Amino acid sequence: MVTAAYFVVSEAVTNAAKHSAASAVSVRVEGPPGGPLTVRIEDDGRGGADPAGSGLTGLRGRVCALDGVLRIDSPLGGPTTIVAELPCV
Repeated sequence: MVTAAYFVVSEAVTNAAKHSAASAVSVRVEGPPGGPLTVRIEDDGRGGADPAGSGLTGLRGRVCALDGVLRIDSPLGGPTTIVAELPCV
């Protein structure tokens, strides 16, 4: 689970740096007792990330393999928010 969280953050930050023209990226990780590990990455870039693109599809597969959920919100004009919820077992 920690490895998956690392890859979600790494891919999201890399995508923001390469494609979004973002000037800021924030990462928040929360893990309440008994709840999922929630990883939230938000950038202030131009948005328009394609959830069907190879990088985000790979992330979704990695998260789903752990019975987690990956949500991507990236309207044109931004911002982009990616949230992964990974079960803590």
